[in-house]
Amino acid sequence: MNAMTSPLPPEVGCGGGGSCGCAGDTPSSTQSPRVNGVALLGPGEQLPPDMLLERAHTELLRQEAVRQGLLTDTHPDHAPPLDEAQRQVLEQMVESAVITPAPELGAQERYYAAHKLHFITGQALHVRHILFAVTPGVDVHKMAQRAETALLELSRKDVPADRFAELARELSNCPSSAEGGDLGWIGPHDCAPELANELFFQSDSGWGMGVHPRLVHTRFGFHIVEVLGRRKGTLQPFEAVQDQIAMRMTLQSRATALRQYMRLLIGQAQVVGLDLEGADSPLVQ
Repeated sequence: MNAMTSPLPPEVGCGGGGSCGCAGDTPSSTQSPRVNGVALLGPGEQLPPDMLLERAHTELLRQEAVRQGLLTDTHPDHAPPLDEAQRQVLEQMVESAVITPAPELGAQERYYAAHKLHFITGQALHVRHILFAVTPGVDVHKMAQRAETALLELSRKDVPADRFAELARELSNCPSSAEGGDLGWIGPHDCAPELANELFFQSDSGWGMGVHPRLVHTRFGFHIVEVLGRRKGTLQPFEAVQDQIAMRMTLQSRATALRQYMRLLIGQAQVVGLDLEGADSPLVQ
């Protein structure tokens, strides 16, 4: 089972960097978090919320492996750390439980028809933007209001041609502000997924050149975006991307099955002091 399909959480945070908010304080609770009576934290121990959730999911898998006789239960008072051999046992257990059938040809063709914009090669946009970065402690409401005000000004028909660059130098939190917000020519893989989705993969947006009529929200904050040039690119035929589509669909199906498997374990468990999403239905293959 490779790292892409493994449900075992790594012993790290989300990887979002120092500006990510996931490394905040452990959620307050009047009860010590436990899974089926097993404490997730040692005496005096604290974990960021995301790492606590990771430990809870790993403990659920460990207990299921014990129930199946795959691991020996030492009746710990606290969730024990797992060595590499034990983690391999858990991965093999999940591998046996979660079976993902290969997508049929008809399903692949329907996927292609619904996602054609994702299979265009050579497309690019000449873009400039103004980034209002969301950082710890910032008043998001006031920032959004300031961004909306700037967007309204830039959307007017009589706005001076150099006003976008002026506001980018004045307001943008991106290094491109020194260039008036100019990012140059970019493709779908050159920007944040949310921005790529808005700029390249929205077939019904009705928006082409000029200033985008609404703010674009990404993990970095709010963007005012203007398209200065466009290269349409070429749509790849189905036969050229069929293997890629099959892999995408298989990974999506597997991710769904893995989530359902964990929800089943959560729904059967007694969880105290921690909110986990459970499920009462059996694992759907």
